[in-house]
Amino acid sequence: MRLRIGDFTFDAASRQLLRGTTELHLTLKAFDLLKLLIERRPSAVSKEEIQAQLWPTTFVSEANLPALVTEIRTAFGDTARTPRFIRTVHGFGYAFCGTALPVASAASARPSHYSLAWETTHFQLFEGDNVVGRDRDLALSFDSTSVSRRHCVIKIAGDEVTVEDLESKNGTFVQDERIDAPKRLVAGDHIRVGSIVLVLVGDDVATETQTSSNEPR
Repeated sequence: MRLRIGDFTFDAASRQLLRGTTELHLTLKAFDLLKLLIERRPSAVSKEEIQAQLWPTTFVSEANLPALVTEIRTAFGDTARTPRFIRTVHGFGYAFCGTALPVASAASARPSHYSLAWETTHFQLFEGDNVVGRDRDLALSFDSTSVSRRHCVIKIAGDEVTVEDLESKNGTFVQDERIDAPKRLVAGDHIRVGSIVLVLVGDDVATETQTSSNEPR
């Protein structure tokens, strides 16, 4: 089970939680708890069941479980008041409330010859669909109210690149012209989504590729 969770990657086999290429440390029990909640999503898991799964033959203090939840939330940058990933079900237990999507295999997520430049950052584009929007679970996520949750999609098939608006509120523009149908792109084209201006870059231009997890939110 290898899942994309917002800016994070959860890998059950290697027992890793990653943000980009950086591994976030979780204790063994905290990782087991996170795995359990992800496997049972979106259902809530009772404190009694969690206790039985994590400490099947040992009696532990009730304070141990909230401590593990706090550890997981700290790794995610999550809060109990406004949870993005771990929700407290008062009087019952906990639930994983985020979106977890399978990470594409290397064969189906080959890097393309293109990237998108935004200010001083470059985002690698991959063969197939690259969805741009405000939703944190997207690879190209921009925290701007002018950007729709799923704003547009940039499709790459070899050397052919197209962009298509996804019925966004503020529209998608190529070279300052609003598009209402898929539009062919070439390196150097400017794509505007809300207030965000992106530039399509070909691999003949030297760039330092980064992922959108480095974008300030």
